[in-house]
Amino acid sequence: MKLKKTSVAPLLRLLLLASCFPGLAYGLAPSSPAPEPHDASLSQLEQRAADIDAELNQLAHYSLRSGVGSIGYRSAAHLEPEHTEWVQIQLEADTPIDQIVLVPTIWRDTKSGFKADGFPLQFRIIAGTAHDPEGSVIASFNEDSHILPRIAPLLIQAATTASWVRVEASILSPRQFDGIYNLELSEIMIFNGPENVALHQPVTISSMVYSESGARKKAFLVDGFMPYMMDAGRGEGTIAFLGMASSDAQPSISIDLERVHALNRIQLHAIDFNDTIPQATPAGYGQPVRLLVEGAQKADFSDAVPLTEYRRESIYDVGPILTQRLPETRCRFVRLTSLEPYIFDEKSKYQAQMGFAEIELFSDGQNVALHKPATDHMLDDPGRSLAALTDGNNLYGQILPVRQWVEELARRHDLENERPLVAAELNRRYARQKILLQGFIWLTALLVVGIGFIILIGRMRHMRHAVRIKERFAADLHDELGANLHTIGLLSDLSKELIHSPDKLSKLLDRIRIFTDRSGTAARYCTNMLEAKGICEDLVDEMQRSSRRLLSDLDYKIAFSGEDLLHSLRPRTRIDIFLFFKECLVNILRHSGATKVSILLVATKKNICLTVTDNGHGIDSSQDQVPASIRRRARLLRSRVVAEHPTEGGTRISLTVKPRKFRIL
Repeated sequence: MKLKKTSVAPLLRLLLLASCFPGLAYGLAPSSPAPEPHDASLSQLEQRAADIDAELNQLAHYSLRSGVGSIGYRSAAHLEPEHTEWVQIQLEADTPIDQIVLVPTIWRDTKSGFKADGFPLQFRIIAGTAHDPEGSVIASFNEDSHILPRIAPLLIQAATTASWVRVEASILSPRQFDGIYNLELSEIMIFNGPENVALHQPVTISSMVYSESGARKKAFLVDGFMPYMMDAGRGEGTIAFLGMASSDAQPSISIDLERVHALNRIQLHAIDFNDTIPQATPAGYGQPVRLLVEGAQKADFSDAVPLTEYRRESIYDVGPILTQRLPETRCRFVRLTSLEPYIFDEKSKYQAQMGFAEIELFSDGQNVALHKPATDHMLDDPGRSLAALTDGNNLYGQILPVRQWVEELARRHDLENERPLVAAELNRRYARQKILLQGFIWLTALLVVGIGFIILIGRMRHMRHAVRIKERFAADLHDELGANLHTIGLLSDLSKELIHSPDKLSKLLDRIRIFTDRSGTAARYCTNMLEAKGICEDLVDEMQRSSRRLLSDLDYKIAFSGEDLLHSLRPRTRIDIFLFFKECLVNILRHSGATKVSILLVATKKNICLTVTDNGHGIDSSQDQVPASIRRRARLLRSRVVAEHPTEGGTRISLTVKPRKFRIL
């Protein structure tokens, strides 16, 4: 989530391809924008979900404190949200800063779990110097910034120099237990690199509820205590060191840094007993009430100089990590002395206890005490290793730099808000895919059934059509056979009368022989036609055979043009053209008395023209020029037919099939 003044991105602007891994010293890796869930592809969403899960496994966890401790700051209460409340932190001098962290006060909601309490709905961050009392706005937020709900720290990037920083709220949110509006914050951290320069600095406020007492004080805004336990979510946990001594003793722990370092900060991690609810021991268990920290360059501390002295004022002055700034001092050895011990059991011989989960000493932002040897003085052996003081681990695992820790918590917040949205979009895509797949399956099934049904119907129609065509062919051939047989009968009767005229009888017998052969040919043709799988598969061949059979006694010629196009005609068109042609020949034989016939079939991409011409006596002009049988055939083709009388005599029948009336291929 970007929180710069120039670009305060809402949580809904998702799919930021960023990384935040433990190997980074401080801060998150720069993030690069990616498509929002509804714009991303399915593979991008799946990859994003996997990346989020992988990154979450590498980030610190929210482990909240229990027991008693400082809470932070709470302003005066108001009945309406539109009130200005502010807190301002004064830095030691003009200091370069690069990040501001606001830690919310956390409320345990019995219905929705933990949530921020009293975190402002509209506010701005202002920073200035002694020479700039008005300051400049670093960042501003409102309800559209989608900051809430949260329990995570809010990070504000700030590249400026300031001697003071102010958080100014103009619209407040209600505190959870009574709905009254106020401003609440647990901690404000201002970073210059790894250093929190706001630590223990003066705080001024616009108002305070009741009085500066209890767990809510303005000073608690910069005491370094946050509502989280240091839970890195990785590494092996170790049990904290704990030693015992008599009440009048002043036990100590010393650490050899092995070489001289310029120290400027110490962090003492409290013993972790946050494994039971309620907490079994008081907060700050084993931490001295009064603690002296000294540095030296000699092992005997003969040159010791005090670095800081801490005194617990109340039960609220404790937390998971006690952080103290030190005057920069060069030293090799550091000693922590219990001036006023922590008393665990007043009846015990060894009443006093002293222990920590970890001691961190910082120089230039680095913990130089890590894995360095520690020694205790005047402490009874507790059965716990002193190495736990400097092993870099607590009860939860690895101890992180504070800045990296809060950044990982903020990053976890962003990812945990993004993950459900990515998951919801993935589920929506999967559901849609499932519906589409089911629809596709049903459509495929319907298509298969439909195609099968169409094939079946088409085959049945084709078979019916073929049967009808064969029946028509057979009927025509039957008529032809009948005519031939009738002619043979007549000629046979004539032959009886010419039995005494051998020459005439011989000619008559020759004619009988011709008609007999013709009848045999017709009979074979009829048989072959009825048994054939296909009809008129080759239109040219069928027309030629029919011409030879029917026009054998006549002088005829037949010609074709565009035979390739004729071969590509659909079967029904070929059959209808053939039947039209045959009908023309039968009419010539029966009615024209012609001796010559000319046939021309021309096929182009535009049309098909069939012309049949004879030299007969022509069509009776008193009637329709086109015989009914031919007109009927033309109607089946949805084509135009014309009958003409050529100047040389006879009849010309012309059939034209237009492109819209037939299909090629």
